[in-house]
Formats: sequence, C-alpha cells, structure tokens
Amino acid sequence: MSRVWRVAAAFVVMSLSASMAAAQEVDPIGALLEQSQSSSPTTPSAEAIPTSPPVQAPTAPVSTSPPPAAYTPPPVYNPPAAVQAPLPYVNTPPAYTPPPYAPPAYVPARPRRPELTAPVHIDEIGKTPEAPPTPTDLSYEARMRSSFNSAQGLQGPLDGAWSLRAGGSELYDLQLVDSGSGSLEGAWRDPRRRGATDASGFIDTLSRYGGQLTIRLTPRPGADAVVITLSADANGTWSGEINERGERRSVTMRRN
Repeated sequence: MSRVWRVAAAFVVMSLSASMAAAQEVDPIGALLEQSQSSSPTTPSAEAIPTSPPVQAPTAPVSTSPPPAAYTPPPVYNPPAAVQAPLPYVNTPPAYTPPPYAPPAYVPARPRRPELTAPVHIDEIGKTPEAPPTPTDLSYEARMRSSFNSAQGLQGPLDGAWSLRAGGSELYDLQLVDSGSGSLEGAWRDPRRRGATDASGFIDTLSRYGGQLTIRLTPRPGADAVVITLSADANGTWSGEINERGERRSVTMRRN
C-alpha cells in the first residue's frame, strides 16, 4: 500500500514539474500584446466621421464707459529767477540838532550866618545860631506840617493842648490824646508850682459820656484826688466845676 502512495506522489511531482516548464516556455508579455491588438477596433474612415457645425467667433462687448480724457502734457518747469540779495543795512543816525539855549535859573547866594556876640539860650525862640532857612529847608518844613495836619485830622475833638481856668487864674495845663476810637489819655501840669518836681504827671482817669467829660488826677503823692467835671459848650469850650481839696469852683477849659 505504501508503495502505491509513493508512486502516486512521484507522478504528481512530475506533473507539476512539466506544467511549470511549459509555463516558462510561453511569453506572457507577447500574449498580452497579441490580445490588445486583436481587441482594438478598426479606424473609421474619414467619411464616417461626423463634422460639427462651425463655431461663431465671440464678438467684443460694447463698452459703455466715457472716452478717456484728452492728454494734457505737464507744465514746463521754469526755474525761478535769481533772488536779488538784500541791500546791506546802513544805520544812519539823524542829524544832531542842538537844543535852544536857555540860561540857567538864577539861584541867589546863600546869606552868610550872622555873627553872634553872645550865646543863644534855649528859651530865645526868636534867635537862631544858623543862617536863614533855604528853599529846601522851607519845603521840608512845609511837608512836615502837612503830615502833622493830616494826622491831626484823624484825631478826636479833644486831642491837643488845653488850659483849665477858674475866674482869671490858670489852674492846670492839660495835654489830651484823643485817637478817635473812644479811648482818652493825657497829662497835666500845675503852673502855680513851676519848678517843682511833682508839679506834673499823668491823668489818672479820663472818661467821656456824650457831652460830659470827667477828669481825675492826683496833684501830689499822698494828696486827695482832684475831680473835674465838664460839659461841652457850643463855641468849642468846656465848662463845669472842679473839686480840689473839698473846695468846689466853677472852671472853664479852652484850647491853648
């Protein structure tokens, strides 16, 4: 049985070898070429080819845009003429015209100082060791007086020097300060005791209520105070009474 199978197997191997050899002898590319030539159709004749109708050439579209503007050549560039250089500046001063001649003002010579034969005392108001005042001195004095008067115009009605009299005798000299703001102050002097160290001093109290004026002063240390009560008169004076050492007298106060 095994022998039969061996013979059959050998026969199959021989058949496969023969078929492979036959396949190698046949050219596959040549067979493909022959198949393509046999399957290609025959070329039709020229008469059998249908002709297509002639195609009309497309016409150009009609343009509706406005015609182009006429060509205008650019302006011809003309170089500017040469700029003339400015003339050099010449500073010509005006001609000198001398002012009209005016003679100087006459200035009088300063007077000489008087020759003094004796010393000038302080109480000799009418004499002076200096020469008469010059225009400059007079102008300065006028300005000082004007300033003083302006300052006085701002003071109250009681500002200034006053004299208190009883009958025909002078009792006290008063120097009052009225700043105009309501406050009053002042000093006094007793002319009846000239040369005494305690014959002058400051007023203790000075008060004004409407048309009434009250002055209180101490004539000397340790003495009783003197009280003066005054009322304003129409002519600018003040009248009233004084209480001095318990004695009352009628008095009048006037400006010096």
